[in-house]
Amino acid sequence: MTAPTPHPSPTEPPPTCAVTTTVAVIGGKWKAVAVYHLLGGPRRFSDLQRRMPGVTQRMLTLQLRELEADGLVHREVYPQVPPKVEYSLTPLGQTLEPIVRAMLAWGETYRQREQDQGA
Repeated sequence: MTAPTPHPSPTEPPPTCAVTTTVAVIGGKWKAVAVYHLLGGPRRFSDLQRRMPGVTQRMLTLQLRELEADGLVHREVYPQVPPKVEYSLTPLGQTLEPIVRAMLAWGETYRQREQDQGA
């Protein structure tokens, strides 16, 4: 007879699923979209905002700060007047490229499927 699987104690955190970790870091409506637009190289805030219709300035700022805090995005402030700020992917952020490209391909396939079903 095998021993029963022990239940985690209430003081131990439950094991984290790697998918949960990924979603915690790049989840949300705008983080993956911002990463996608940064794949092409550094972008200024206003350029990102133009490429992301529907995102508010406050939300984009928040999402970029979180990506920066997680080590995925680098914020470069140039000492000039008016101030120039550029965002770029860090080497860790660049490792998200296959994930974001897979999301892009899946989204295109899904959108096409929806169009075909509606026709």
